[in-house]
Amino acid sequence: MTTKLVICDIDATLVNEKKELTQRTKEALIKLHEKGVYFGIASGRPVDELKRNKVYWDLPFDFDFVMGMNGAELWDGVHQKFYSYFMMKKEWLKETMEIMNVVECNPMIYWDGKIRCVHIDDWMIHSASTSHKELEVVKLEDFYAHENAKIMFRMKEEDMPKAEAWVKEHPNPYYHGFKTQTTLLEFCDKRINKGYGLQKICELNNINLKDVMAFGDTSNDNDMLKVAGCGVCMINGTDDTKACADAITKQDNEHDGLAIYLEESGILC
Repeated sequence: MTTKLVICDIDATLVNEKKELTQRTKEALIKLHEKGVYFGIASGRPVDELKRNKVYWDLPFDFDFVMGMNGAELWDGVHQKFYSYFMMKKEWLKETMEIMNVVECNPMIYWDGKIRCVHIDDWMIHSASTSHKELEVVKLEDFYAHENAKIMFRMKEEDMPKAEAWVKEHPNPYYHGFKTQTTLLEFCDKRINKGYGLQKICELNNINLKDVMAFGDTSNDNDMLKVAGCGVCMINGTDDTKACADAITKQDNEHDGLAIYLEESGILC
C-alpha cells in the first residue's frame, strides 16, 4: 500500500483525554508532512473550529484537509476551497425534538459561530470551553428556524440506551440518529458520514481511496474506516468500530497508540 493521505478522528484517537497532542504524535505528523503525505482531521465539530487546532497543537504546517460535521463540511486546504453537503431541513430538525419527550436532554446546534442550547449546564460549559465558542440560550423554535448540518442532544449516560432504542424504533427515510459520545446523540442527513466526506476529498484531489489510511475510535468513524484502503481503530475504540477496521493499534490514545502505529507501519521511514 502506498499511503498518500492519513486522516484522523480527533477525540480518543489523535489526542489524549486532556485534548492534547502529545510530543510523539506531533513528531509523527511532522514526519508525515515532510514525506509529502497529505494529512487531514475529521470530526463532528464545525470546520471553523477545527482549523484552529493547528495553532493549539503548535503544528508548523497547515492541515491539507479538514472534515467537519461528520462530513457535512469540508475544507480543502490544497485548493483553498470550502464545501458543504446535505443540510438537515427545518422540518427534520423540528421532528428530532421528539427525543426530548423520551429522555431528559439538552439540545444544541452550532450557529453563527456560537453554540445554541436550551439551558446552560456543566456539559454546555464544557462544550463551550473545548470549542472556544460562546453559549447562546434560545427557544426551541430557534433550533429549526434554519437548515443546519446537524442537531445534537446531550443527556445522562444512563439514558442513552433508551434514546438509542427510540431512534431504532422510529427510522426516518431522510435522516438518522447515532451516538457519538456516551452522553451525546446526533442527527444528520442519512447521506452524510465521514466516509462520504473522505470520498469527496479523494474525488477533489485525484486520490485513490486504497491509498488512504484512516484512524478512528467510535461509531461515527465506521464509514470512514470502511472506505479507506487501511482503516485503523484505536484499541480503546468501540467493538463495532473494531469490527470495521483492517487493523487495531497496540496502545490507546493515552499512550501514543496512533503515533506508534504510524512508526511501525513504515510510512514515516
